[in-house]
Amino acid sequence: MATKGLDRRDVLKGLATGVSGGVLYAAMPSQAHAAEKANAGYPAAPSAAGDVIFATSGDPVVETTSGRVRGYTRRGIYTFKGIPYADDTGGANRFMPPQKAKPWSGVRSSMQFGDVCPQPARTGWKNDEEAWLFSWNDGVPGEDCLRVNVWTPGINDGKKRPVMVWLHGGGYTAGSGQELLSYDGENLARRGDVVVVTLNHRLNVFGYLNLAQYGSRYQDSANVGMLDIVAALEWVRDNIGGFGGDPNVVTIFGQSGGGGKVTALMAMPSAKGLFHRAIVESGSLAFGQTEEASSKLAAALLAKLGLDGASVDKLQQIPVEQLEAAAVAVTEHPMPRTGIIDFRRIGAMLGWAPVVDGRVLPRQPFTPDAPAISANVPLLVGTTLNEFVTAINHPEFMEMTETQLHGRVVEGFGQNADHIIAAAKSVYPNANPFELWSVIAVSGVRASALTQARVKAAQGGAPAYCYQFTWQAPVLNGRPMAFHCSELAFVFDNTDRCENMTGGGPAARALAAKMSEAWIHFARTGDPNHPGLPHWAPLTAETNATMIFDTECELRNRYDQALQDATNQA
Repeated sequence: MATKGLDRRDVLKGLATGVSGGVLYAAMPSQAHAAEKANAGYPAAPSAAGDVIFATSGDPVVETTSGRVRGYTRRGIYTFKGIPYADDTGGANRFMPPQKAKPWSGVRSSMQFGDVCPQPARTGWKNDEEAWLFSWNDGVPGEDCLRVNVWTPGINDGKKRPVMVWLHGGGYTAGSGQELLSYDGENLARRGDVVVVTLNHRLNVFGYLNLAQYGSRYQDSANVGMLDIVAALEWVRDNIGGFGGDPNVVTIFGQSGGGGKVTALMAMPSAKGLFHRAIVESGSLAFGQTEEASSKLAAALLAKLGLDGASVDKLQQIPVEQLEAAAVAVTEHPMPRTGIIDFRRIGAMLGWAPVVDGRVLPRQPFTPDAPAISANVPLLVGTTLNEFVTAINHPEFMEMTETQLHGRVVEGFGQNADHIIAAAKSVYPNANPFELWSVIAVSGVRASALTQARVKAAQGGAPAYCYQFTWQAPVLNGRPMAFHCSELAFVFDNTDRCENMTGGGPAARALAAKMSEAWIHFARTGDPNHPGLPHWAPLTAETNATMIFDTECELRNRYDQALQDATNQA
């Protein structure tokens, strides 16, 4: 029996109490800033006619280092999309570090998302349930893709709001800052009086092709996708003041591959000082790609295209479609036949990824310890309960028998199967066989988050907070479970916008209030505690303290230790 609820591209994309009291809390803005927001000078309905959206030829406008940009206002939140933070990456700029954005005269209209980095076609559209759940926006591909999007409660007002910079998922191969409805920053900006930034950067062969062996001009080509993000953070530092943000209170947060990017940035000298808190959601990818593996991949790509070291410069003229097809061909790796997803051992499968080159990325990001360069940066890290192993697209998975469960665990873990199943049942006594298989198969994803939090805590510089999102999606008879990406709508306070995933009801709104407020408080202070949650203590090696986000939220110590011990010994 296959067990993967999401297709391979989406594994990389994603690498698929009383309610009334919660609703009352959901309706409240961050309490410490309610009075300030009431006097902020922006109306709930921005036009005299009471329209939801306000857009004119001359307002709202903000001055940036490259020129003036004009956005629009929706329900009192100023929105700017597709602002260039660096130059076009095509032609002679392909595989080169990002260059400064070319200045423009007049006012640039910035009301629509910019291009997304070229990437493999999404196969999830072929799966009706999955496509319905995610409702992707794949955008328009193009190499002129270095763009930021900004949502803010105020512009040109001299205020210093916390800034939350989102890094999208998709491994290092796919995705964009707009692909999911959950990424829209309007509600989060409004709830927390924060500035939300999303961005696009180079991916796959365009962002991580290691050509260093073919000449010094390509010495950084293996990591230009990460250097793009650094350039975006520099844009935030230089420009976010005009958008009402504080460049000295910047949080980077990302999910899946985006969490991996956050993890890598914490070890990059060029990113030091550009962010002050970090959040990793289902993306504790502690290992970068090795120079040896990335060099072999580059050589395979050149051979596929009929090129060699003497003709390597022709790569900058090859059509995007041809280059992309060759890149896909040389990185096709089958997913594990066992269905087990372990982020501690997934490095070779990623193909394109940040490369530990001794310069841009001097060391493995979080192995064997936390990087000293970000010792003073608080970390919030966690996972969802079921991650990639769900019954999306496959109702029959829920019919798994005890015999089939035992066979799958034997196949994946060997003769330790009985001990592992017993451990899983001790933690989740009411789970059916497929639900047990799910938590067993993704236990390595949870383990990677715990490991990252523990080595951060051991560093002694700044705290690490750990969470697990266990809320079960109510749609499709509950078969999506707590799937990879399921927490995003709650983090961004977008459960109504993402109703196909969440059901759009009051229970989802109540949990979104608690979760988004935790992210907002962490961005503001480095501590996620707020009145809507039980006290959230930082993790230590002794406690493994984990905040469980569900209908009832609770902090639990070492609650799944039996399962972690059993699967780690296998």
